[in-house]
Amino acid sequence: MATIYESEDFIVESHERPHVDRDDGGHIKIYPKVRLVDRQQLTPKQAIGLMRLTIVVGQAMTKVMNEHGVDIGRINYQDNGNWTVFKPEGSYLHIHLYGRAKSAKTHKYGQAAYFPHREEKPEYYKDFKPLNAEDVKDIKAEIERSFKEDKFSDPEWGLS
Repeated sequence: MATIYESEDFIVESHERPHVDRDDGGHIKIYPKVRLVDRQQLTPKQAIGLMRLTIVVGQAMTKVMNEHGVDIGRINYQDNGNWTVFKPEGSYLHIHLYGRAKSAKTHKYGQAAYFPHREEKPEYYKDFKPLNAEDVKDIKAEIERSFKEDKFSDPEWGLS
């Protein structure tokens, strides 16, 4: 996975085996640096930080991918964990950001996304491309720029 951004508590990555092909909108994952089972284990500060980060990353993903020729009309934010419930280590908190391109071929815009279990239907995902190095670089720069705006400052979010 290509790391896009790190905050004090979270890591933002481009998923190396995406659930949504880059050309259909792309896939980014956000997860805490300390393994948590689900959002119920977040402190209030972490919960606020995670919400702010999902908004900033979603905005950056939308802006950059549109500039890169992928016509994202919306982002789906999903807290899944279904594929790991039966693994010994169990599920862990992570948020998926799925870009939904208006011109998508597989995950058609306006329809629910379809995610068959990777172990049951590996062929479904075999040709899905992750975000490229230019996407990652530009999304990171846009995230960093956004965090300099007053509306995303710590005081504005009650974090200082």
